[in-house]
Amino acid sequence: QVQLVESGGGLVQSGGSLRLSCAATGRTFTSYAMGWFRQGPGKERELVAAISTDGTTFYKDSVKGRFTISRDNTKNTLYLQMNSLKPEDTAVYLCAARNPPRLRYEYWGRGTQVTVSS
Repeated sequence: QVQLVESGGGLVQSGGSLRLSCAATGRTFTSYAMGWFRQGPGKERELVAAISTDGTTFYKDSVKGRFTISRDNTKNTLYLQMNSLKPEDTAVYLCAARNPPRLRYEYWGRGTQVTVSS
């Protein structure tokens, strides 16, 4: 099992940047594929970015070129660098882990709020 704790959220103006972190404890971090999800007000939870155990990345179309997901396996930490933020990026951002080859994310953090003002 793995425990996940997000940090780094906050209030930022449109066009600004934030860097989210997700600290993992528990079983071997390197064996997990990781993802950043978000859930905006009145919206469904959606996958924003993901990174596999070998470093392969995936991005939702609307964040390509603005967000970068990365992981530091020496620190058991997942990151999401968010640049050129827009008001529509406002959401609670959650990190999650899945144990390949399972496709379902089994472990979740509690989330961190990101608010982008126009």
